[in-house]
Amino acid sequence: MQRIRLRYTKRGRLRFTSHRDFQRAFERALRRAEVPMAYSAGFTPHPKVSYANAAPTGTGSEAEYLEIALTEARDPEKLRILLDESLPTGLDIVDAVEARTSGLADRLTASEWELRLDGVDPEEAARAVEVFKAAELVEVQRRTKNGMRTFDARAAVVDLDSRDGHARDDHDARDGRDGSTGAAGSETPRPRADRPTDQPCAILRLVVRHVTPAVRPDDVLSGLRAVADLAPPVPAAVTRLAQGLFDDETGTVTDPLAPDREAVPALSTAEPAAAAEASAPVGPA
Repeated sequence: MQRIRLRYTKRGRLRFTSHRDFQRAFERALRRAEVPMAYSAGFTPHPKVSYANAAPTGTGSEAEYLEIALTEARDPEKLRILLDESLPTGLDIVDAVEARTSGLADRLTASEWELRLDGVDPEEAARAVEVFKAAELVEVQRRTKNGMRTFDARAAVVDLDSRDGHARDDHDARDGRDGSTGAAGSETPRPRADRPTDQPCAILRLVVRHVTPAVRPDDVLSGLRAVADLAPPVPAAVTRLAQGLFDDETGTVTDPLAPDREAVPALSTAEPAAAAEASAPVGPA
């Protein structure tokens, strides 16, 4: 049985796709692409697909991950292309590797987010960020299925900074691109029609560890409102740029598929050596 790990996106209007809607769309794509899926046992077999830490409905993402199990070996890149062609634009399969290590979900311990705050003055956002970062405790409330819950939104935040959204847009235009690069090197498309130019705009970059209870971007916004009275006039446009292990030395979120890529050369080197050892004569010559 072969296991393939995929990275996919939720862009544009498709950011409003729920996780269940994506599951249905992805299973249809598997059938269209005629992928030789392995199925679970029992009276109602299901394709063996494992989803890891999906982003909330309404947020965009450049770094969603899943793993599929196949009954026949397939080239990961060819499989990626077939699946990408079978999904609607916005739900894009952008990376694929053969799983050669264990514990993909265990490597998703942090996320980098971009929060676009239209109508917020960049200087006001910068002031609020400094107040938030200086606080030892930022208590926020969130409604859960068990009622309102109060927790600290500060401890999980590894890094938070602000910048002028229009300055970034101008830089993108000069570079001839329309996006931003995340910690893992991915580019985040932004339709220029969604970028008003007649009002202030602040961009927040947030790196947060995955803790329990989970601290989400909207929790950080609630914290900014609580400690610095920062209240965007319209809902923030939130995009996950990267997801993986947090590297304390570089301050970045690393690519969780890198260990699988790095394992390929090691295996390729080991196989000829193992074959030579197996064919060597046994006993005295």
